[in-house]
Amino acid sequence: MLQPVASLATVDSVYDVVIRHGRVLDGSGNPWILADVAISNGRFVRVGRVTGRGRREIDATGKYVSPGWIDMMDQSGSVLPRGGLAENKLRMGVTTAIGGEGGTPVAAARIPEYFATLERQGISINFGSYFSEAQARTAVLGQSSRAPSSAELDGMRAIMDTAMRAGAMGMTTALIYPPSSFAKTDELVEMAKVAAKHGGVYASHIRGEGKEVVQSVREAIEIGERAGLPVEVFHLKVAHQPGWGILMDSVRQVVEAARARNVDVAADLYVYTAGGTGLEATIPSWAFEGGRDSLRARLADPITRARLKGEVLTGSPGWWNIIEAAGGWDGVVLVNAQNPANERYRNKSIAQIAKEMGKEPPDVAWDLVMQGSARVMAVYHMMSEPDIEMALRFPWTSIGSDAGAVAQVGVDDPSAFPHPRGFGNSVRVISRYVRERKVLTLEEAVRKMTSWPATRMRLSDRGVIRVGAWADVTVFDLEALDDRATYEKPTELASGVDYVLVNGVLVIDRGTHTGAKPGHVLRGPGAAAPNAARGASR
Repeated sequence: MLQPVASLATVDSVYDVVIRHGRVLDGSGNPWILADVAISNGRFVRVGRVTGRGRREIDATGKYVSPGWIDMMDQSGSVLPRGGLAENKLRMGVTTAIGGEGGTPVAAARIPEYFATLERQGISINFGSYFSEAQARTAVLGQSSRAPSSAELDGMRAIMDTAMRAGAMGMTTALIYPPSSFAKTDELVEMAKVAAKHGGVYASHIRGEGKEVVQSVREAIEIGERAGLPVEVFHLKVAHQPGWGILMDSVRQVVEAARARNVDVAADLYVYTAGGTGLEATIPSWAFEGGRDSLRARLADPITRARLKGEVLTGSPGWWNIIEAAGGWDGVVLVNAQNPANERYRNKSIAQIAKEMGKEPPDVAWDLVMQGSARVMAVYHMMSEPDIEMALRFPWTSIGSDAGAVAQVGVDDPSAFPHPRGFGNSVRVISRYVRERKVLTLEEAVRKMTSWPATRMRLSDRGVIRVGAWADVTVFDLEALDDRATYEKPTELASGVDYVLVNGVLVIDRGTHTGAKPGHVLRGPGAAAPNAARGASR
């Protein structure tokens, strides 16, 4: 209940916001304390008994007050310039997002302009981004699969250096997708050395997440170890049914052996048994050399298409067989055809569509890809609940959605990827794996979404409720938390997150977006900007 102004302290004890009587989780894994939290000028200024008044008072009786949740594997880079509200993120408690699996949406030289645009237009969440090695590679080599010459590698290094100086948080790869898949380990080591020079992180969608997952994690560790920088394995999973219950523990052993020899390696994950990506991932990688026109020509050639269909069964060097990972075409479900004529097949498996069309599944999938006006998207059912639970228990895992903000909630975005992780992932960590299945304690789940990812990304003044830190806050009702999004209805907003503050400004008020855009751009440690603009301080 709001206290009368007359009963509170004098004007010199006025705060911007006071959150009262909440169960305060500091983010470090400690049990909650019953306390008030006072905020002024965007930062926490008092935790405990607050006698002064707030210009805005929030009664958190019976609720939990947590640092704002951090999405370690975000896809909002191209959306935020079009719409910075990020309501789906905020409604599931996320206040900070780290994007860039595919890099920044602009070239390295334009990153300062990109960040300045976000700051000028305003964003409702804090946002930082990696730069992709493939961006540098493509700028120099185009869609060629060959290795760069010494001079070309120097040109690629210069591009990475530009990106890091502009504020990229590190270097990413997405090694199942061409042209990233064309890069060999030695090339990636040399490029990662540039990111290391600027204090960056190497983060990777590893080369394979199925039967080869352990080998692929080893490669990521090798790159970080040789280049001298931290390693983040994106969306850790075992997408191979024969390896369920076995390979995830093997990954643990490899990671912990590396950490024991002083390699800073960790991982993030989302908490769904289906992944999602473009349907073009079902095409062996070599067919993409030369770009989309070359791919189209190869698919139109009956002899080449027959070869590709054979490789779906036999495998192809340098290509992760995501069809095998999904257990066959029954596990591959179309979710965005990018073509009105094909929308009637939405939420049907490729096997089912093939039966309706009287065609072979590879022909269906690849024709859909070619008929799409943009990237045709699919959901791949390929992971197990026990593996998710095992990975959640690893102390070095954090939480990442592999999903972006939407430009506007409730408005259909043809470019969006419909997967429930974009609307429910962080809430689901608590509602399902803390409250229902008791895989994690509440304190540990919050740590994985706050202080641990902040520590990983060197955001020293975020991820904790501590005097002097930036006041990113999520206030939630544990019993009311519900990740309502499903595969059939992937854009249902989560419930139970009542208030969210970003840099001390109320952005979600009783479950409603206020329209405020107080988010900061988080620049990496190599940014050639004043310290106040860098990720460590903002």
